[in-house]
Amino acid sequence: MIRTVSATRYVAPLREGGSLPGIVEADDLGTYVCKFRGAGQGAKVLVAEVVVGELARRLGIATPELVVVDLDAAIGRYEADEEVQDLLTASIGANLGVDFLPGSFGFDAGCTPDPEVAARVLWLDALTANVDRSWRNPNLLIWHGDLWAIDHGACLYFHHGWSGGVGSPDRFAAQPYDASDHVLAGYRAGLPEVDRELAERVNRGLLEEVVALVPDVWLEPVPGAETPAALRAAYVDFLLARVSGERGWLPVAGGRPATGGPARRDQVTR
Repeated sequence: MIRTVSATRYVAPLREGGSLPGIVEADDLGTYVCKFRGAGQGAKVLVAEVVVGELARRLGIATPELVVVDLDAAIGRYEADEEVQDLLTASIGANLGVDFLPGSFGFDAGCTPDPEVAARVLWLDALTANVDRSWRNPNLLIWHGDLWAIDHGACLYFHHGWSGGVGSPDRFAAQPYDASDHVLAGYRAGLPEVDRELAERVNRGLLEEVVALVPDVWLEPVPGAETPAALRAAYVDFLLARVSGERGWLPVAGGRPATGGPARRDQVTR
């Protein structure tokens, strides 16, 4: 499991995103962007954050440390904002914390990433069907000169269709990835080389290791997969089917790296 910390103080909401994440301090003296289990998108977003974020880490893509943030009922009692108080009350227990990177700033057209790193991020997004890495919302940070990938809750769209049962991974395995709006679409030329390296590494053992990090409490039962073990197996099967096939989903068309424009100096999370 990823390590667990206890929230000691709710600092401030981050109102850039619809799920209303917030900055919290914890008993390890760390500061985290907290994604709340009680937010409207539900626990599946937290599952996607862990699965894709930890997969990114194992593929050499920089991403902030993820922790489970245990939220006590006392945290929300003195919160003046009723919307925030309701969210905290609905999120007692295990939530997701993303290590806050002080001094980081949001990626924009003024940033020129390493082409191989950019291609790795694009490859991972194509594998996991990330629909939220556009210029409107890059979900990338620059920290100490390096590119960091954040906010993977919009990946793995297939699990939102599991209300009637897990079903077959075949459709997801063959679904093309539309990179036309991707912030790193200009680095598609590097995908074939990156694919040759990364596809071999994403095997059953690696995927099982990653999904094992998801707390049981976030794995909500669906018909045919009523236990955390069955749900973990389903995530593995879907991702393994996609990476093991012909990979027609890979957006290998050409493009050019983006240039120009100032960087925005804040840490944005949605």
